[in-house]
Amino acid sequence: MTDLEAELRAAVRGEVRFDTTARALTTMDASNYRRVPLGVVAPRDADDVAAALDVCRERGVPVVARGGGTSIAGQATGTGVVLDFTRHMNRVLALDPGARTAVVQPGLVLDRLQEAAAPHGLRFGPDPSTHSRCTLGGMIGNNSCGSHSVAWGTTADNVRELAVVTARGRRLRLGPGWAGAPEGLRTLVEGELARLRTGFPELPRRISGYALDALLPERGADVARSFCGSEGTLGVLTEAVVRLVEAPRARALAVLGYADESAAAQAAAGLLPYRPLTVEGMAADLVPSPAVLPRGGAWLFVEAGGESEAEARARAEVIRRAADVVDALVVTDPGGQRALWRVREDASGTATRMPDGTEAWPGWEDCAVPPARLGAYLRDFRALLAAHGLRGTPYGHFGDGCIHVRIDFDLLTGKGVARFRAFSEELADLVVAHGGSLSGEHGDGQARAELLPRMYGAQTVALFERAKAVWDPDDLLNPGMLVRPHPLDANLRFAPLPRRPVDVAFGYPADGGDFPAAVRRCVGVAKCRTTTVGGPSVMCPSFRATGEEEHSTRGRARLLHEMLAGEVITDGWRSIEVRDALDLCLSCKGCRSDCPVGVDMATYKAEFLHHHYAGRRRPAAHHSMGRLPQWLRAVDRTRTAPLVNALAGIRPLARLGKRLGGIAAEREIPRLAAQTFSRWWGGRRRPAGARGAEVVLWPDTFTEHLTPSVGRAAVRVLEAAGLDVTLPPALPRRRSRVCCGLTYVSTGQLDRARTVMRRTLDLMTPVLESGAPVVVLEPSCAAALRTDLPELLSDDPRAQRLASRVLTFAECLDRLAPDWIPPRLDRPAVGQTHCHQHAVLGDGPDRRLRAAAGLTGDLSGGCCGLAGDFGFARGHYAVSAACAEEQLLPAVREAPEGAVVLADGFSCRTQLEQLGGVRGRHLAEVLAQALADGADARPALGEGRRDSGRTR
Repeated sequence: MTDLEAELRAAVRGEVRFDTTARALTTMDASNYRRVPLGVVAPRDADDVAAALDVCRERGVPVVARGGGTSIAGQATGTGVVLDFTRHMNRVLALDPGARTAVVQPGLVLDRLQEAAAPHGLRFGPDPSTHSRCTLGGMIGNNSCGSHSVAWGTTADNVRELAVVTARGRRLRLGPGWAGAPEGLRTLVEGELARLRTGFPELPRRISGYALDALLPERGADVARSFCGSEGTLGVLTEAVVRLVEAPRARALAVLGYADESAAAQAAAGLLPYRPLTVEGMAADLVPSPAVLPRGGAWLFVEAGGESEAEARARAEVIRRAADVVDALVVTDPGGQRALWRVREDASGTATRMPDGTEAWPGWEDCAVPPARLGAYLRDFRALLAAHGLRGTPYGHFGDGCIHVRIDFDLLTGKGVARFRAFSEELADLVVAHGGSLSGEHGDGQARAELLPRMYGAQTVALFERAKAVWDPDDLLNPGMLVRPHPLDANLRFAPLPRRPVDVAFGYPADGGDFPAAVRRCVGVAKCRTTTVGGPSVMCPSFRATGEEEHSTRGRARLLHEMLAGEVITDGWRSIEVRDALDLCLSCKGCRSDCPVGVDMATYKAEFLHHHYAGRRRPAAHHSMGRLPQWLRAVDRTRTAPLVNALAGIRPLARLGKRLGGIAAEREIPRLAAQTFSRWWGGRRRPAGARGAEVVLWPDTFTEHLTPSVGRAAVRVLEAAGLDVTLPPALPRRRSRVCCGLTYVSTGQLDRARTVMRRTLDLMTPVLESGAPVVVLEPSCAAALRTDLPELLSDDPRAQRLASRVLTFAECLDRLAPDWIPPRLDRPAVGQTHCHQHAVLGDGPDRRLRAAAGLTGDLSGGCCGLAGDFGFARGHYAVSAACAEEQLLPAVREAPEGAVVLADGFSCRTQLEQLGGVRGRHLAEVLAQALADGADARPALGEGRRDSGRTR
């Protein structure tokens, strides 16, 4: 333990972490920059903040305040001590509906404030796209804005008072009328009144530099407002009194289509007189599927409010008629509006890749110009991009003249970095020529502070330096930001990454086979840090269960980045820190679809485990559950399933077996089927008569050995739909069976997985030649065949051929039997969409099939928490149960009488049975029983509770 660490531990009551993991997790924010801190302190209160500052000041160690870590200019990184406010100082302390104010701590996530204010018809006005994870402290530090700033202004417009601790330990209460001003600030300002009145451009999104003009007497000498946007360089915020605004009772969203973003930009300013709540713009390049949007090459998202839905729609229609558009859409349904807003919010992540997959980066993320000049500015901006051979797609707050854009800078080579600098300097001049601000929302940080003299001139920047010295004479707080800045091309996050290819097992086709490029996908948007999940979303269940950054997708990506960099994490693939962070990754694949940049942590985890355990002893669970198909085939060959079940029922033997196998003591060992699905198939009588299209039903390990009833039900339904069902061939002598390799992949046994997959391809060769589709009942196996198979065997063209043939049960009926009418049940359905289905396969056909069968209601999102071997492995039970309690178990408990409990995945059904006492069923089982009972029957489908015996 270092002396600094020991002193901090003695001085503060909160956590002090100087370990490798804590440091690696905070080397970066969402910018291009990286700095390695000495350690992290999570203060419990203002006393802790003051104590930590005292220790750091005595030792001359810089301090950086950090919230959600989503800053885009580098201001949430530092080389000293990081203060993490998200762990303890994260509450709403008071809320006064009458005064329309709230008292909040700096680590409070914005959405938590919105939830507290909503019952009173109130909200906090500013709402960045990162509202589900950004903190109020970070918003105040950056003077954040968001999509509703045309109606409710910036964060500074909504701040009443701020409690701060200065670097020298003074506790100040900032407000108007010079309240809380440090000694010397008023004298400084009163000596520079002329400069403050003439040297600051007037535009709605001027965020760059210090807001010293807020201290003018005609503006109320508001010290709190002046503090906003200071990026943690003047003092450390410990509490804030913020203003709340009245939320409209109803909203309508007008989506206006234009030919291109320049046309949309020119139109935006003309809509402001209609007093919209938002005027947001984005172009087609940022929309993976524009089907939900009206025709056009760019769109304005214009929101109108009202006391009723009719009033809101009427206002939106007025705006639509006033706009000269290619096409338009007005939506009042809240669900439809949320879906459209997700398209806009995800642009911040989507923009990190060009349409052809090329990486794109921040750096010129949010400069702003007067709204009336936005169209002209965008044309000049496009010309400058072309002159430098760069590409980028603008989007953002068109009504405020603020543009976000990520550009395909080459930040990996010296030549590319030099072009980054040259472009930045020329663009700064262009922004100033249009009367704009280098930053219109995210602050200057390291990305733009060096260029502030181009916007303000040398004398005003010198005034900023003098103001910084008044507040922080020791330059302790976030040095290198805003004043005396680091060069914009120093400390780039990519500099320490290896330039040579890293030898890996997966193909990483979306990243050109480059594992560091795959890891670079995570830019810190931090959607994975959302603490609540709504709708069908999955990512990131382990973070929501633990609240720890290292268990978020971003945190794990940061650790992998540092592993590749080799500076903080020095033992590469053998890293204990990376292993421990990945240990609680459920491999749910939720990030593959829910992460705006498509990080696939399940694949990265499998890759890491493959290297980590190469030539080393593996955990027992890797052998007991990773090789599950082998063990179950051995049981089948020896016909010992009844014996295994009997032994598992003897508690002492079961306890011993679980201990030896690395299985959680809390878990029950699932019973094996007395007759496998394949044996049943071999003994059945094929139906006579004409047969339709041939489909090959995949006998996955779970259906084959554990729940053959699912396979039998699927055969019944598929044949009832007129399809000719067959099974894949086997090698009679060796009794080999096809296998997707999932259990080997999830435990990182990739060499074995490839062997199994190649054998499977050999067995499936006749099927591939026949062209028959392959129906896979277990969603996780279908996902493995669709993604893991071709990515592990990228050198075998048969892998992609098989992947393209894979259909889920519902997809098969949807495509091959579109005229078949399923039996009608007319009952509510509850359950959970399998996480792999959500992430890889999609559930559109499942929704249509359920609707056709009269199964009403939406299934919940999230992850069941069992996730294959994860929930069975020792040490995972608590997290597994917490994931189940997030959505799945409450949905089933609250289900109406007679509801059908659906769970297509074996893991989901097992979790329901073991934690909820509820029997879930595959959709095939539900339909098969309805067929057996007659189309008009109302059968009790067996979703009974073990503890009560009552059917649901």
